[in-house]
Amino acid sequence: MIPADVRQQLSEAHAEGDYQPLLALIPYAGLIGIECERQGDDLLFRLPASQDNIGNPLLPALHGGVIAGFMELSAALYLLIYSDSASIPKIIDFSIDYLRAGHLRDTYARCQLWRQGRRVTNVAVTAWQADPGAPIATARAHFKVEPEKPLKSSGLPPSA
Repeated sequence: MIPADVRQQLSEAHAEGDYQPLLALIPYAGLIGIECERQGDDLLFRLPASQDNIGNPLLPALHGGVIAGFMELSAALYLLIYSDSASIPKIIDFSIDYLRAGHLRDTYARCQLWRQGRRVTNVAVTAWQADPGAPIATARAHFKVEPEKPLKSSGLPPSA
């Protein structure tokens, strides 16, 4: 179940369009510096350029784990904000395709809900830097979610 204080902060974030207090509850979000802003009915996630997120100092390029963590957390936050789940989404599977190096500049991500079932939800994530048409990575994530209301029993005993 989502704790009441998180539900309250989620409700306030929706009303004000400011998701930073919600991000402050997640230590990893603060560590890598994730930001989130509403753009109309959509969310745009931003990972500000930071020397602390460099994996290859010769290029310099972002660490692949930072890119993946940024994208996975973006997908989880997207679901938390937009789904009717009664619990915080739990990652089942995450698959990422690295398309080009992520250089030391701001990185953005946008999520798209592909399918929301009663128990599993699929989200696509695209990350880019200067040009949304030239992504640095794409990902697919599957999350376990709990329905807001318990599923109705069919009255039949469970099959053995």
